[in-house]
Amino acid sequence: MKLVSWNVNGLRACVRKGYLDYFHEVNADIFCVQETKLQAGQIDLDLPGYKQYWNYAEKKGYSGTAVFTKLEPLTVSYGFTPDESEEEGRLITLEFEDFYLVNCYTPNAKRDLSRLAYRLEWEDKMRQYLLELDAKKPVIYCGDLNVAHQEIDLKNFKSNEGNSGFTKEERGKMTELLNAGFIDTFRYFYPNETDRYTWWSYMNKVRERNIGWRIDYFIVSERIKDKLNAADIHHDIMGSDHCPVVLEIEE
Repeated sequence: MKLVSWNVNGLRACVRKGYLDYFHEVNADIFCVQETKLQAGQIDLDLPGYKQYWNYAEKKGYSGTAVFTKLEPLTVSYGFTPDESEEEGRLITLEFEDFYLVNCYTPNAKRDLSRLAYRLEWEDKMRQYLLELDAKKPVIYCGDLNVAHQEIDLKNFKSNEGNSGFTKEERGKMTELLNAGFIDTFRYFYPNETDRYTWWSYMNKVRERNIGWRIDYFIVSERIKDKLNAADIHHDIMGSDHCPVVLEIEE
């Protein structure tokens, strides 16, 4: 089974830049997107063979997530609880027979760290949510998680210490999650590999020089690590300031 996750930074714009070519070529069983930046009725995607599930932000042109899946889910939920208002459209959970899929666009702490406290509350809530799901069946958690966990996960780690996405608090929350029984699948296969990034600033020639951050992940329950076949970063795929990440796992 092949899964793909991609922060498209505006799905309508990404479609104009070749999204559908990549979508059909990669032929994923489940394709998750973040930062769709649209509302219901603003796009009509013809994806034969796929069910479509959308979580729109209330604010226009902001955030939003979607999952396109060949597999029929048993249940679909939006937000952490059925009765909770999830106004930023950041979370979709699909329950399948053997696992839960959680697609997430984690809140950014903002450049001035004005949203760091909210971000840390989100991380605690997410960890608890994933553990509750994991108690029932294994979890595949993916998306733009807005943190570079280790120094090797960004090009200029020294100059970025304390910046949004690389604060000790955000990195610590990722460590807590992994220590709670989860695996960063890319690091499972490539524990020491450097210069593998998933996001680059739009500043001049930053992507060409590969001055990036690895902030997009597939994280899975540790007990299914023996089913992991491959993890990859499709850094050559354009259309967004992020690139797709891929997980292949035995069904």
